[in-house]
Amino acid sequence: MTLRFTGLLLLGALGAGLPHSVQAQVRHTLTGTIRAAADGAPLPGATVAVPALGLGTSTDAAGAFSLTLPAGRHQLVISFIGYTTQTRDVNLTRNQRLSVPLASAGNELGEVVIEGTGTLEEKLRTPQMSVERLTAREAKLLPALFGEVDILKTLQLKPGVQNGGEGTSGLFVRGGSSDQNLVLVDDALVYNPSHLFGLFSVFNPDAVQSVDLYKGGFPAQYGGRLSSVIDVKMREGNREKLGVSGGLGLISSRLTVEGPLGKRAGKEPAKGSFLVSGRRTYFDVFTRQINRLSEDNPDYNPIPDYYFYDFNAKANYTLGPKDQVFLSGYYGRDKFGFNSQGGFDFGFSWGNSVAAARWNHVFNPRLYLNTTASFTDYQYQVSNKLDQFSFNLGSNIRDYSLRSDLDYTPNERHALKLGIQATHHDFGVGRLQAGSGDGSLNIGSTVGYTGIEGALYASDNFRPSEKWQLEYGLRLTGFRSGSNGYVGLEPRGAARYSLSPVTSLKASYALMYQYVHLVTNSGATLPTDIWYPSRLSVKPQRSQQVATGVSFLLGEGKYLLSNELYYKWSQNQVDFKDGAQLFVNPDLDSEFLFGKGWAYGSEVYLEKKTGRTTGWIGYTLSWSKRQFLPQRGTSGINNGRVFYPNYDRRHNLTVVVLHQLTERLNLTGSFVYTTGNATTLPAGRFAVQDIYGENLTAVPIYPDRNSYRLAPYNRLDLGLVWKMKPTKWFPESDLTFSVYNAYNRRNPYFVYFDQVRAGGEDTPVTSFRARQVSLFPVIPSVTYNFKF
Repeated sequence: MTLRFTGLLLLGALGAGLPHSVQAQVRHTLTGTIRAAADGAPLPGATVAVPALGLGTSTDAAGAFSLTLPAGRHQLVISFIGYTTQTRDVNLTRNQRLSVPLASAGNELGEVVIEGTGTLEEKLRTPQMSVERLTAREAKLLPALFGEVDILKTLQLKPGVQNGGEGTSGLFVRGGSSDQNLVLVDDALVYNPSHLFGLFSVFNPDAVQSVDLYKGGFPAQYGGRLSSVIDVKMREGNREKLGVSGGLGLISSRLTVEGPLGKRAGKEPAKGSFLVSGRRTYFDVFTRQINRLSEDNPDYNPIPDYYFYDFNAKANYTLGPKDQVFLSGYYGRDKFGFNSQGGFDFGFSWGNSVAAARWNHVFNPRLYLNTTASFTDYQYQVSNKLDQFSFNLGSNIRDYSLRSDLDYTPNERHALKLGIQATHHDFGVGRLQAGSGDGSLNIGSTVGYTGIEGALYASDNFRPSEKWQLEYGLRLTGFRSGSNGYVGLEPRGAARYSLSPVTSLKASYALMYQYVHLVTNSGATLPTDIWYPSRLSVKPQRSQQVATGVSFLLGEGKYLLSNELYYKWSQNQVDFKDGAQLFVNPDLDSEFLFGKGWAYGSEVYLEKKTGRTTGWIGYTLSWSKRQFLPQRGTSGINNGRVFYPNYDRRHNLTVVVLHQLTERLNLTGSFVYTTGNATTLPAGRFAVQDIYGENLTAVPIYPDRNSYRLAPYNRLDLGLVWKMKPTKWFPESDLTFSVYNAYNRRNPYFVYFDQVRAGGEDTPVTSFRARQVSLFPVIPSVTYNFKF
């Protein structure tokens, strides 16, 4: 398999220079950028087509495009959903560059459309499959929990993506665990993308431009995780004028300031722009006041103190016609605290710090280079104080990364990508600091490792004919921690064949390695986030995935219907022994267990993107399985028998509808139905007494792991967006009303057992009754959004 992919890659690269009959005539390259006329922001995914030649392309994340065409006159059609389509005539006598501003179609909220995701025709033509593309604008239109818009929760409405349970934003993609998702923000890695124990994501929608989710057929430039890639691009800011926007909600407020950098030349946008955005919740404002009012009551149990905040910033500047620089950063923290009247003081915090600097250099219209240096720091800490004794327990991971990506388009048949990446990891596996107030006790312990991760990749997007399009590549990866090292070869491939102008067949294959592992303990009261390197006895995780699918354009191109089948098999899946010691353990290697997994399923997707009513319907039928055989003096997991992980779902149905009621009023709704979580519950109990025949204890008897299912999960959310009339101070504003769980479905969060005593509190227990705990009832909310 490896030799075939290597040969195919070399053949494609050599083929880029071979003559074609169509290349016999003189050809020139047309490059340019597509931007929004209102603020100069780039429009990724805009389509630039030459209908007479049957050629076209779409813009990249910076709004840039490149087309190689025969010399002569051509008519270009430039389109982007939500913006006015432009037609331009060009006379190609040499290489040329265009800068095209697109005006908004007018009804930005009136016509409910999904911008930035490409046309349905573009989805049909591309060889890339298993990709979902979203913008912050789409997420803002959908109803949300407490009115807090969440990009990751919107992704949960796509087929093949499962959530971790009621209210969580964790993603489980095609049978993979949550730590197998590669999350990037402007090419910088984010280790924990969640706030509030997973209820919300760290992505402030005001600072996000677009999100790409790859579920399979991964391009060669991505690596390091097994299940998915979530590539988040931040907005660049307004190049035309200074602007302020924000929102006031039930649990949080946010504010964004953006504007141009440098002087403007006539009607041209400024050379640069900046964006600064912040967000904070105010749970703590209310809970502190309630606790203060009740502090004189000796029987009062204080409410825990919780809040989170995050801060985003980005700046870009054009140094010249061939050079542009970008700076971006993110800082966020979650703070949880509990201070009892008995002297018990507990604190828990976690958060990410991310910074990235990117330099874009254009050598010529067909060759450009992106070089990015990034820094990531994830911190996790638990602190506890009881009277005079205190301790601090924590972990962290810190990365320093450098990557360089070269894009070369020799002709309209080939688009080559080459790149190199290197990352230095610092793993703080455990830190313990304990002491007493009088100084009589002071102890500390730290366990840490370092690691070096590197990669080389090459890929080619090849169009041998109008019906065929191929994307194939090879990625060479390596990892070293101490004296232990690993190397992996990762072939990738995808193909598209057009049966007709409205029907395409697609297939893909990808092999992935994961060299860092998230150490978690599902039995812990609080989450334990420890990232651990591959070492001598901890081998890298490895997975392979194949997928095939068919796509149809229906209703004169208004609808896209697709069906994808996938099968994924994995080795060296990681779990831990029962009772594993996870914190400050210098021999943590001995706590691991290793197994294998399978996941397979079918995803059906129907999408409509134009007109007064838009949205999608997705249905997934899937299976996910794990097996851990006896090892390391243990019976493995489930005595070596195959079991379903708790995020396995047999059925998953989502329906999303966005409908324009009037020019300023839009109704949105989403419905979700999934099979219940797999869980382990006792099948019975046996009684144990002490040697005197007293103190009866009921000991639970557990069957196979996750052999029970909770009740099915289903929920309807409704939203109403009212675009308010412009005023002098607020030319753009709206009120967003939403109802989460509209018909008040009590979905299961977890199940516990009550003791039943037939004769009263002092009589023996006669049986146990299962009780279901539900998290969220019907929750209405309102958010005021403004921009001036």
